[in-house]
Amino acid sequence: MSTLSLALRKDRIARFVDVARGEGLVTALRRARQHLGLIRAGQIGGVVAPAPAPAATRFALGPAWRDLARKEAFHLTHPPAYLRRRRLVAMLGDLNLPQCRKYRVEQLDELWRTRDVEYRFSHYEDVPRACDLLNECTHLMLYRLGRSDLASMYLYEARRLRLPVVYDIDDPLFSVSAYATYSNMGALDPGLQTHFLTQAPLYLDVMNMADLLSFSTPGLVTHAQQYTARPALLRRNFADRQTLEAGKAAMESRPVREGFTVAVASGSAGHDADLAVIRPALLAFLEADRTRRLLVLGQLDMGAVPNALCAQIETVGFRDYPRYLASLARADCAVMPLTDDAFNRCKSAVRVLDAAAVGVASLVSSVGDLSSVVEDGVTGRVIGDDAGWGAALDDMARDPRAARAMGAAARTALEKHWGAQAGFPVMDPRLAEWVIA
Repeated sequence: MSTLSLALRKDRIARFVDVARGEGLVTALRRARQHLGLIRAGQIGGVVAPAPAPAATRFALGPAWRDLARKEAFHLTHPPAYLRRRRLVAMLGDLNLPQCRKYRVEQLDELWRTRDVEYRFSHYEDVPRACDLLNECTHLMLYRLGRSDLASMYLYEARRLRLPVVYDIDDPLFSVSAYATYSNMGALDPGLQTHFLTQAPLYLDVMNMADLLSFSTPGLVTHAQQYTARPALLRRNFADRQTLEAGKAAMESRPVREGFTVAVASGSAGHDADLAVIRPALLAFLEADRTRRLLVLGQLDMGAVPNALCAQIETVGFRDYPRYLASLARADCAVMPLTDDAFNRCKSAVRVLDAAAVGVASLVSSVGDLSSVVEDGVTGRVIGDDAGWGAALDDMARDPRAARAMGAAARTALEKHWGAQAGFPVMDPRLAEWVIA
């Protein structure tokens, strides 16, 4: 779905008109500009259609609550998990970002089934389905939600139903200190920067109303402990069956490689500082040999490139996941640079998982959790110093056979260690025990 079509959705046009009438055209235009920036930055997507406006209200459960209270049936004697042997985890979350939806929401079904736990999910704005799930589940998970009328309503109902609540998140959206020092923030409009900073306390509010917190990386667990005393456990992203099957199909259909191709990918705009870490090395790498290629996947701006190198750079927009993997499979290696800041230290290894799925070796920064999936010199390279990118790329290109062997080893390691499992290295076993107990 294009940026324009997302911006011109009927519900957003109606909201613009409401703000213009109530607060003036200048305010409406300013908010629309900020909202468009969020769409371009990948912070707002279009995967899930909005629920009808009348349903998305904090008053949805009001009549039912009033009726139950008058009948003296508002409070439950026992939680559902006490009364049923069956366990059902319900996830209510913001599902608009495709990558987040895949790795933090959809693939949990496969993971929970390894422990005979049922799992269902809903976009938090789909109020009828969300309320149905609340009444069916034994445990509630909230994903990537900040404080809102709906979040408060769901939490209130969860407490009425005596449901244990776990909050899951994969970015430090709750952290002013991470956002304020994030190197890539400089690429965003000042209004967007202010927006992210002012939203951070709203995420922390919901986190602190949960019984347990689930985070995607060890770095995020550590960072969150500076903000909350809630128990914090690890649940890394992993390669589910869909990823492995799509990766296998991409490997089987990839064309014969010519020259040496390096891939770099990003699912959202605003990664200028990360790209700057490796940009000089990439341009020098291309200039040294005209048969070398750079494959840019997604929303990355290479900036000014010498005319002589333009023919060696190909940009492919993100499409659906299988076609993204098919494009990635054309590369001989993939690079994942990160600047060293608090936000990036919380980053997960999803791009490494994607590359390994198609048998492509990854060259990664030592920042964040990427190096946990890469065995240096075996399944890829871990670059500890920004100055080391050029030499590592040259080494890979000089011996393409060794690079492909690393990619094959990465695929094998992915299948062996990073599939769906309710234990380390993917999940802290205590998270599964908390549900099953």
